[in-house]
Amino acid sequence: MERGSGDEELRARVRGIVERHVLPFAREADASRTFQRAPLEALAKEGLVGAPIPRQYGGQGMTNEESVIIYEEVGRACAATRGFLAVQVGLVAQCIADWGTDAQKTHWLPRLCSLDAIGCYALTEPDAGSDVTAIQTVAKGRKLRGEKWWITNGTVADVAIVFARTGEERRRGLSAFLVTDFERERMKDAELGHRGADHAHLRFEDAPGELLGDEGQGFEIAMSALDHGRLGVAAGAVGIHDACLDECVKFARNRRQFGKRIGDFQLVQGDLADMACELEASRLLCREAARKQDAGDALAHRFTSMAKLFCTEAAARAAGKAVVLLGARGYFNRFPVERHYRDIKGLEIYEGTSHIQRLIVGRDLVGEDEEKEVLRLHARPPRSRRARTDDTQPLPIVDFHPPPRPPKPPPTKR
Repeated sequence: MERGSGDEELRARVRGIVERHVLPFAREADASRTFQRAPLEALAKEGLVGAPIPRQYGGQGMTNEESVIIYEEVGRACAATRGFLAVQVGLVAQCIADWGTDAQKTHWLPRLCSLDAIGCYALTEPDAGSDVTAIQTVAKGRKLRGEKWWITNGTVADVAIVFARTGEERRRGLSAFLVTDFERERMKDAELGHRGADHAHLRFEDAPGELLGDEGQGFEIAMSALDHGRLGVAAGAVGIHDACLDECVKFARNRRQFGKRIGDFQLVQGDLADMACELEASRLLCREAARKQDAGDALAHRFTSMAKLFCTEAAARAAGKAVVLLGARGYFNRFPVERHYRDIKGLEIYEGTSHIQRLIVGRDLVGEDEEKEVLRLHARPPRSRRARTDDTQPLPIVDFHPPPRPPKPPPTKR
């Protein structure tokens, strides 16, 4: 896992762009809760918005391993801007690149890469968060009815990837649609962090939708897109972690108390050492997840969830230590640590909470219970609420009955 000179050149180039065009807007966007378009246009002009999209569709054809460097460096300066990129690129553009028709790719990808169009990923609903299969938005005859909320980029989006129910099955009953005409409004309540992001409440009243992928593939499309998004979240957490460590090291070298630098106190050195160790571990895990995605490795899904889980929680620990170490300077927004402390909490929630990532990793490690699967295949299915309308005969079912309980012994006389 040695870092190549090309990676360091890319990092230096991206950091320079971010320090010129993103960092100057970060504090104001957070304080005013305002979506800033100027930094995004600068990133698009430099080719960083469509980095992993094939060149034939207006992108740069970068690998996921290269893309995480971009997410990390942007996240180091502004989590809201990094969040925009993760949605625009990972959840929308890469999703269309993976599942769209040639016509859909040709129409949308160049516009998304150049920022001529903005996309959003409409999955979450008031009653469907971690449980994607609880989605209640429905599509009948390619007309969508329902609502979505906490949708990043929602009020500024030109196209939304909307997940809606087209059948009764929990997973196979979901489909994905490209929708351009819908009602939207900004979420009214102030966020803890990512205040410069655009979070919206969307409503669909017979909104026309164009199918993305095949009908019934919605759950599969959603999960594959989330793997792209989770990688961006993990890399963004590494960026926040790196920024917190940098602020702490500078402060420890310059702040003097009790006649010496606070960095000369062993407890402070211990905190800095812990932050540095976890930062390098996070960066390596994030990079390995990206490599496995690039290689199409069967373990890519597990490693992506591992990276998302570990990197966000390590960054949250680092941000907490940074606030305490900087004291009053970590507590008000003149210094970036206060913003990083608030922003990192969102990354532990977005694209699947830490609880969900633990479930994904744990289930992948232990695999399916073969005995349970055999019983499931032979168990009597629930009676359908609708009469059968086809002429096919059901498969024979082996009916299992539990053995009768032994009779209770007579009560003993006392």
